[in-house]
Amino acid sequence: MEIRSTTDRDLGVFVDTMHAAFGRFPEIPTEVGGLWWSALEVDRCLLAVTPDGRPVGTAGAYSFELTLPGGAVVPAAGVSLVGVLPTHRRRGVLSAMVRHQLADVRSRNEFLAVLLATEAPIYGRFGFGPATYTRRLTVSRHQTALDTPRAPAAENPGTVEVLRRAECGEVLEELYDRYRRAQPGALSRPRRWWATGAGQPPVSQAPRYIALHRDADGVPDGYASYSLGDGGSLTVDEVITTDDAVHTALARFALGHDLVTKVVFKHFPPEHPLRWQLADFRAGEVGDDTDWLWVRLLDVPRALTARGWFADGELVLDVVDPFLAERGRYLLTARDGKAECVPTDRAPDLSLDVRDLGSLYLGGTTPSTLVRAGHVQAHHPDAPAVADALFRSDRAPHCLHWF
Repeated sequence: MEIRSTTDRDLGVFVDTMHAAFGRFPEIPTEVGGLWWSALEVDRCLLAVTPDGRPVGTAGAYSFELTLPGGAVVPAAGVSLVGVLPTHRRRGVLSAMVRHQLADVRSRNEFLAVLLATEAPIYGRFGFGPATYTRRLTVSRHQTALDTPRAPAAENPGTVEVLRRAECGEVLEELYDRYRRAQPGALSRPRRWWATGAGQPPVSQAPRYIALHRDADGVPDGYASYSLGDGGSLTVDEVITTDDAVHTALARFALGHDLVTKVVFKHFPPEHPLRWQLADFRAGEVGDDTDWLWVRLLDVPRALTARGWFADGELVLDVVDPFLAERGRYLLTARDGKAECVPTDRAPDLSLDVRDLGSLYLGGTTPSTLVRAGHVQAHHPDAPAVADALFRSDRAPHCLHWF
């Protein structure tokens, strides 16, 4: 079995093999936008080929930026397009491709990779851990009233304008970029994605209405992408803003739409206050509570010193990486928002798999949760509480981007 990088000449073979692995047929391009895979980077794609030249597996990666707690923005390899033909599964093809791909990520000086897992049991054995979570919030039309705030709140003198997706692509791109730089766990949407219409709405050019919010000076500061489906269901693809008051204004717009039976917020951050703003707390029905972005660390010291820290303290981590047959013990020292992470011979406070460290990395999973789950070993009673304080984020991580 040979694992090799692709070239432009391999594009058709790569796409056909990838679709065959999932039992699908390649889509036909339409006038409203590009295909979901049209932003792929050929130089980051791999083919698994048998000795007689038959392609049997694919793996690819996108060049993203990931926002960390504290606001640092770092390169991240977005693993995607991974599949093996049904005839060649359970023969080590996937493991060989992932091993090759992680080596390539390291060669590009990237210290982490991310992915969206189609099947959760697969990627843990390769060192990926779920790090952000998302859910769906559904509100029936007759229960959409918002409660009166019980604390003084800043007025929102802005306005909402309804546009079509095709009329405001550049504005959406700019607003999303501003948002993702302030949101831990968010990924960049490179220009190529918007230009080709790759991905899901509103990146794709599928018909959508855009509720565009402008501040008192008329400057755009947020948007909601939405569509109205059969049966009167209004689905909000995403709400993008860095301002809670703007988010409330956009939610109020969606909840007040006429000829609607229910409003569905497709990607709802787990800790968002909107449910508390409803006059009837039970009006918000939560569903599809699931993992979203998975993180795989490839250089523990670089990763831990790249993010921000919101408590002072120190912790000795014994980290094992079974897939790459690596192990390291590190002293993490956090002071004044920064951290040092160096090898040490000191006794560990926590022993953990690299997949668990990936889950902790963005602050969306607490160390004490994984200790209680039996995945992380605490070597003394105070270690989980110290780790919880250290690994927390300034803001709950959330990722909207699909790839």
